[in-house]
Amino acid sequence: MSLIGTLTTGVSGVLTNSRALNIIGDNISNVNTTGFKSSKAVFGDLFSTSLNGGTLTSQVGKGAQLLGSLQSFEQGAFENSTSALDLAIDGNGFFIVNDGTGNFFTRAGQFRVNENGLVETITGEILQGFQITNNVVGTTLTDVSLTGVQSQPQPTTEFTLGAQLDGSEVTNFSFNSPIQVFNSVGTQDIVNIQFIKQSTITNNWDFIITSQEGVVSGATATGSLSFDATGQLVDVDGGGLVDWTIDIDYSAASPPAAALQTINWNLTGGDMTAFATASSNNSVIQDGFGSGILVGVGVDFDGTVSGLFNNGQSQPLFQLGLANFLSPTGLTRLGQNLFAESRLSGQPVISLPETGAFGSVLGNTLELSNVDLAEEFVQLIKTQQAFQASARIISTTDDLLTETVNLTR
Repeated sequence: MSLIGTLTTGVSGVLTNSRALNIIGDNISNVNTTGFKSSKAVFGDLFSTSLNGGTLTSQVGKGAQLLGSLQSFEQGAFENSTSALDLAIDGNGFFIVNDGTGNFFTRAGQFRVNENGLVETITGEILQGFQITNNVVGTTLTDVSLTGVQSQPQPTTEFTLGAQLDGSEVTNFSFNSPIQVFNSVGTQDIVNIQFIKQSTITNNWDFIITSQEGVVSGATATGSLSFDATGQLVDVDGGGLVDWTIDIDYSAASPPAAALQTINWNLTGGDMTAFATASSNNSVIQDGFGSGILVGVGVDFDGTVSGLFNNGQSQPLFQLGLANFLSPTGLTRLGQNLFAESRLSGQPVISLPETGAFGSVLGNTLELSNVDLAEEFVQLIKTQQAFQASARIISTTDDLLTETVNLTR
């Protein structure tokens, strides 16, 4: 190889290592980028073959080249966040987002709700998931939307009253127990149970049930309770220790509701007593609630996005979809923390979190960059030295060429 060829070898080293410095610089500059995955330069050699008399006698290298870069998809560290829509994947998989033209993939889980109620990235791509209807997960990937989400009312079907009636009171002493219930359209109603002492020589009480919003049917509006010598309830309206059924007509309420709503008063749980102490209402448990407005969201490990409502209820809305690839290193980087599938990555495998090889989703958490600064600085020093050595080849070859020219003088 001539001295001119040696110059070319030095130049290849300078160019290759300068490009490697670009990769290292990209890693270092993205040390604080959420979900960023570092890359590593891959080098290859150049060589030329010298033939002598048709026989291969020597193989002389011509320098180096940058074959490409490989991304590392090792797990990054986690950082807690105050936003419920800051998400991280613990394990394999990518969030799926869509910009209206197609799906893209990301490990950066910084999402927010836009003006249209859609959950999107900072750059506007919409998060994708499977809608949940009546606790059944759909099969079609769609935009995660919180538009028009509300909690449907649930009418009260049963309540349990924990009350103490003063067994030492005189005849006709009365005590009221107001109970909050809900009708079929979610209107709050106060059902009042008035207890009236029958006699001073017995521990028996009559009750009268009334409703503020509806009308209690006559057969279920009155009855009696009998307590034994220990103050425990032993009989309900002469039928033994059984529950009491209350029928309420809400057809004339505003707004109108079910004409017949049956509510079971649970009396077999031992919560009604009649000791010789002051009457009091100790507890009320009922299973109804009114409609609710969305006030927040929560995300479970399996990617279920649940709405939190101002009526105290929660409701599963979506389950996030995750994508994985046979060769994640073959994905095409698009910038803005996005990747696109390519021929080298293979087609995406889409599934739910915590199924198969897919990881779990962490709410209120962000995955940090997986760049190792110490390792990058070591590579930076090595690459700098290689660059300087390649530049020295050029300067040394230049001196030799100058000396060669001077031979003719």
